[in-house]
Amino acid sequence: MRTLVLNAGYEPLSVVTSRRAALLVMRGKASILAEDGSPIVSPSTLVPRPSVILLHRYVRVVRRRPAAPSRRGILRRDRRACAYCGKPAATVDHVIPRSRGGDSSWENLVACCGPCNVRKGDKTLEQLGWSLRLTPKAPPHHLWLPQELEAPHEAWMPFLDHAPA
Repeated sequence: MRTLVLNAGYEPLSVVTSRRAALLVMRGKASILAEDGSPIVSPSTLVPRPSVILLHRYVRVVRRRPAAPSRRGILRRDRRACAYCGKPAATVDHVIPRSRGGDSSWENLVACCGPCNVRKGDKTLEQLGWSLRLTPKAPPHHLWLPQELEAPHEAWMPFLDHAPA
């Protein structure tokens, strides 16, 4: 089971295991806002299994520009959809091929399906008559929230509706 951790200002901070969340609660560092039906059983006590916890102290989150682009980051930014045809993507392609001076930046990398990647090869979009379905750019910081928040648990929804973007 996973537990949503909210910062003292009620913004989503991370997702941790329910065991880690229970330890934070028992040490007095967090409070349970929502709990799951089944408790955590130990030899001496029953502890409610937290679904959402709130930290007592505010954790300052450093907002930096996204790190260097990675395959995982590009696929996540483009929501695993091919930038050329829209089908499910599993690879990454350079819009301007590296053999023609293209770099490996957020603005030059897009998610791509295998067939489109093979067809494109080292050609430019103008040579093929293709266009991009999106404009590649560095993602905003809110895309770097925990990946579990892309498909959150039902119990987390009341706490995510009011989260600042």
